[in-house]
Amino acid sequence: MQILPATFCNCPKVITRPEMEIGRYHWMYRSSRPHRYHHVPALRGNVSPLGIQGCFECCIKCLGGVPYASLVATILCFSGVALFCGCGHVALTGTVSILEQHFSTTASDHALLSEVIQLMQYVIYGIASFFFLYGIILLAEGFYTTSAVKELHGEFKTTACGRCISGMFVFLTYVLGVAWLGVFGFSAVPVFMFYNIWSTCEVIKSLQTNMTVPGDQICVDIRQYGIIPWNAVPGKACGPILENICNTNEFYMSYHLFIVACAGAGATVIALLIYMMATTYNYAVLKFKSREDCCTKF
Repeated sequence: MQILPATFCNCPKVITRPEMEIGRYHWMYRSSRPHRYHHVPALRGNVSPLGIQGCFECCIKCLGGVPYASLVATILCFSGVALFCGCGHVALTGTVSILEQHFSTTASDHALLSEVIQLMQYVIYGIASFFFLYGIILLAEGFYTTSAVKELHGEFKTTACGRCISGMFVFLTYVLGVAWLGVFGFSAVPVFMFYNIWSTCEVIKSLQTNMTVPGDQICVDIRQYGIIPWNAVPGKACGPILENICNTNEFYMSYHLFIVACAGAGATVIALLIYMMATTYNYAVLKFKSREDCCTKF
């Protein structure tokens, strides 16, 4: 008995389901060319069947690249610098007005102090402009380093120039943090002076209420603080004159504005401390991952 090969066999050919689908596709679209169908990997997570991420996944990915520490530090830095510069500028103007009207009637006695205060006001303008620009740069650097550390845009890539710039920002932020500690301490000096004057006025009011000792014997001598020379006239205020000074709008506004300016300087110091921690951490991670990447290449 002769066995025929499989090609001459009259057995019906079994058609698989994919072949039926392909045949139906060509029957519906006869002008289309045959397509090559590749294996589609299994879907992971909430990725759509077309392989495109949904809106929710894109939002989560974008939020993962936000440097929250740098963002909080930037908001705090802008707020602190704005309070320090704005309130400090107005408070200095009020201080000059109080000195000219009540403690130093001769212009030559406080001419040097007026020039120093005017110079400090110009410095305030420069500080506000510099920190506005520096805060934006640090926030942009935070976005860059966070995206590089978390590898949000493909594989990890960084350059020696990028790491050098990050290291420069770390050093500059440390220097600015130390400098602002000095600014914070310096801004507390006028608060201390105005507090002494205000507390003396409160003592005078309490003495007048109790009718014990006349308030004329209680004085405040501004010359002892060194802001005006000892030959300034009158240089001090006593009793009712001092009480009237405490009741003026210039004294009230300057005192409270100096307090707010001191608080703004403290907020700026806290913001720079947060910047220090964030930039130092990002720089350390970038340096470590760059070494790890070099080791994997070899």
